[in-house]
Amino acid sequence: MKTPFFTTVLAILSKDLQAERRSRDVLSVMGLFALLSVMVFSFALELDRLAREETISGVLWVTLLFASVLGFNRSLALERDQGNFDALLLAPVARSAIFTGKLLGNFLFTLLVGAALLPLMSLLYTVNMLGGWVIATTIVGIFGLSTIGTLLATMTAQTRAREALLPVAMLPVALPFLLTAVNATKGIISALPPAEWRHWIELLGAITALYLALCLLLYGFVVEE
Repeated sequence: MKTPFFTTVLAILSKDLQAERRSRDVLSVMGLFALLSVMVFSFALELDRLAREETISGVLWVTLLFASVLGFNRSLALERDQGNFDALLLAPVARSAIFTGKLLGNFLFTLLVGAALLPLMSLLYTVNMLGGWVIATTIVGIFGLSTIGTLLATMTAQTRAREALLPVAMLPVALPFLLTAVNATKGIISALPPAEWRHWIELLGAITALYLALCLLLYGFVVEE
């Protein structure tokens, strides 16, 4: 008899949150990288105000993408190294529940980094990044990145070169999220009419829903390989 779906999801999420609260392994790596990345871009664009305004959305999403790759890699590597993932596969739980639990944990960790980046970038780049639509776009985009990142990190965690393999595997797949999120964020912070950027948010939501459905279907096959 399998453990109920939501019971499994909550148990995995709770375990990840408690482990991170004790060790700070994932958030410390992601947060430090994000901070350094934003600071470097800020100094590099210091003399060109127009370039800062044009590239701030790209800086945000490139930073979130690479920070999330570090976090996903670390999260799944710890599961493999400690044998937790093998225990989960032996337990009477649905594979989709394992994926959902890991997804929510990765999403929350990346969202915390994003929540810290928005006010920091508002201060450094003197652009309001705390508007409602910017926050909504950030949440949807991070959820999409976490969806595909969780699946690919599970695949690459079984390899010796996982630190190098995950970015190579994830960057092409994450390109639709990156393009739509950058265009949506740029339109919002540039105060363009909603008609010029709302379709980007809708497209981002559609891509996220599609990737989520595909990952739920494929996860069982991935973990059995």
